[in-house]
Amino acid sequence: MRLGLNLGYWGAGNDASNLALATRADELGYSVVWVAEAYGSDAPTVLAFVAARTSSVDIGSAVLQIPARTPAATAMTAATLDTLSGGRFRLGLGVSGPQVSEGWHGVRFAAPLARTREYVDIVRAALRREKVRYDGTHYRLPLPDGPGKALALTVHPVREHIPTYLAAIGPRNLELTGELADGWLPVFFSPEYADTQLDHLRAGAAKAGRTLADLDIAPTVPFVPGEDWRVCADSVRAYAALYLGGMGSRDRNFYNRLACRMGFADAAAEVQEKYLAKDYAGAMAAVPLEFLDATSLLGPVERIAERMAAFAEAGVTTLTVAPFVDPAAGDRTLEAALRARELAGVA
Repeated sequence: MRLGLNLGYWGAGNDASNLALATRADELGYSVVWVAEAYGSDAPTVLAFVAARTSSVDIGSAVLQIPARTPAATAMTAATLDTLSGGRFRLGLGVSGPQVSEGWHGVRFAAPLARTREYVDIVRAALRREKVRYDGTHYRLPLPDGPGKALALTVHPVREHIPTYLAAIGPRNLELTGELADGWLPVFFSPEYADTQLDHLRAGAAKAGRTLADLDIAPTVPFVPGEDWRVCADSVRAYAALYLGGMGSRDRNFYNRLACRMGFADAAAEVQEKYLAKDYAGAMAAVPLEFLDATSLLGPVERIAERMAAFAEAGVTTLTVAPFVDPAAGDRTLEAALRARELAGVA
């Protein structure tokens, strides 16, 4: 099981101190450094910055938002980042949610599965440097009633195939990921609740004549080493409350639905109710300790090692840590993750 590092957003954790963390991850032999975007910093600019300061660690988008860019623009970005990094880029994609898609990008959040399928088709065709012609339901290239013509990407990516990852939560999205993607980027992944998710991935993979072994399962997991795991869990409460309570509307919060499927329906409803009422402290307090423990790596290194072994047993191939610690402790945290992996016997 490889280790990755997720830097999150620039200006909200992914700042100058976390750039130093990325260079340290590179020195320590981490597999990949991921960068996120929502409606603040964009991922590609930060990834180029990280690529310039590192030499061997992969760089990945977790995720590039599908409604933010045309498929052709994403192919251009992927090819450019792969070239600048010397063949180290991983393309993570996601549809985001209706609030961001429609409120920020002005793109209707309709038929996300079909849009994703067409989007990936076009991106891959462009990266193969084919003349892009596509007659889909959501994308048509060139437009049939104008002067446009089919074009091919003019730059040469370093690799013939840039790995594509999908961020998927719901059952149908998971099947699509198993069918199309090179990897899966789950959030709030728990070994104890992973079987159903992995079954959907398997079903999708089988459609394409593949197995789970053909996918890199790469969850981002909050990581807080310390003496008392319960105290460590408090560092993750704000993050969990934001996603369960505020990342979406009352009726369409995919993270809240995931928590419900994991058996935390009552608590998830309480978190959302308090968060939407702007009782943020109450929402944080309502996140069950059991949920935080199931989806994070908390406490002494020996305890974390036991949990890492469970993640590996559940099929995780790249465990991406998101340190919820003081930036001054960043180096020690990355080193603690390596020690835990060694103790777990999954290196």
